[in-house]
Amino acid sequence: MSMTNNFDKKKERAVLCGLAAACFEKGESSDEISMGELAALVETAGGEAVAWLIQNRATPDPRSFIGEGKEQELKELIEMNECSLAVFDNELSPSQMRVLSEDLGVKVLDRSGLILDIFAQRARTREGQLQVELAQYKYLLPRLLGMWTHLERQEGAIGTRGPGETQLESDRRHIRRKIAKLEEELEEVRKIRSVQRRRREKNEMPVVALVGYTNAGKSTLLNCLTGADIPANNRLFDTLDTTTRRLKVDELQEVLLSDTVGFIRKLPHHLIEAFKATLEELSYADVLLHVIDLSNPEWQTQAAIVDKLIAELGAEGTPCIRVYNKCDAYLGALPRENDAVCISARTGEGTAELLGKISEMLGRSKHRAIFRIPYSQGALVQLLHSEAAVLSTEYAEDGTVIEAIVKSELWAKVRAYAEGDKE
Repeated sequence: MSMTNNFDKKKERAVLCGLAAACFEKGESSDEISMGELAALVETAGGEAVAWLIQNRATPDPRSFIGEGKEQELKELIEMNECSLAVFDNELSPSQMRVLSEDLGVKVLDRSGLILDIFAQRARTREGQLQVELAQYKYLLPRLLGMWTHLERQEGAIGTRGPGETQLESDRRHIRRKIAKLEEELEEVRKIRSVQRRRREKNEMPVVALVGYTNAGKSTLLNCLTGADIPANNRLFDTLDTTTRRLKVDELQEVLLSDTVGFIRKLPHHLIEAFKATLEELSYADVLLHVIDLSNPEWQTQAAIVDKLIAELGAEGTPCIRVYNKCDAYLGALPRENDAVCISARTGEGTAELLGKISEMLGRSKHRAIFRIPYSQGALVQLLHSEAAVLSTEYAEDGTVIEAIVKSELWAKVRAYAEGDKE
């Protein structure tokens, strides 16, 4: 296939390899689905997956991960397809990565390294770039030893061990300093976000966060609901920086709608940790929209992975609407459950129902009422103006008449003065 214009640069050709081992936890072994996802990740990174193989073993080979016979088979595939890259679906130890790179004669990446490469390409804001850099250094730190062992092997331990260890320790100290500095900068980012969040809460601007498996259609939905122009491409991890837009859900209620990085199976734990500054929005959101690609045969597995990661991030208690997307491309029976809606973010079908669900869910924890507060209780008037959404204020002979939408925690303090709870 000939490529033109911006695609004149030849794509890096890659062979993929995965291991299905009896000792792995459920979901960690490679299969056709995870290999297909790995191929999509390679494509997102700008490469081309031309062949793949899966090794079945009871346990990983300590030296080469896949064993000598499979390694030879992989090398033949690389030579036959003129590849310059081998990508493993599982996480490799530093020594396994070094052995494989030397034996195969090509660059070797594992799933974590590939995802980090994509993150480095995609991050646009300063916060996103800080998070990527932090994750890269944390990934590199335990791999330094494997990178330095070649000194001993090539030249012998005597006479080279000292300088090697000195350089290794110097590199380790440098990377630890970089990690500490990046964590400080990210803490500053968190403080700024916290101030912004408190300001939003004071202004009664609820936050609705879009979450979901990567490529489920979150950015397309954000564009559809808000008229934003966020790039929505058919690529994994296309959104790495949180994008927030205002959205009017009904005549009284406006919210902030946030898009977040997509989740994926076998996402290394240190990557989740590094991205908590972005994903912490989930635990502060008033409502989560869990976007699920209903047209994907694996949608149930993908939804379970997202639910697990939401729980890991401490947001399992946040009210959640399951948004079944791409229902126009789904031929089976549509899911019917409470707090769920079927939509097509591409065509806009079902979005009116979704807005109704958001409005309803936000209203469950709120009370709209008219309060008649005696002039002797001026502190309560101030409390309503500072912590509630005040719709109107009038002054009567016997006190201040305020119509307001009040959250449950404030309702207990002012309920005695309510003339009629409208919700």
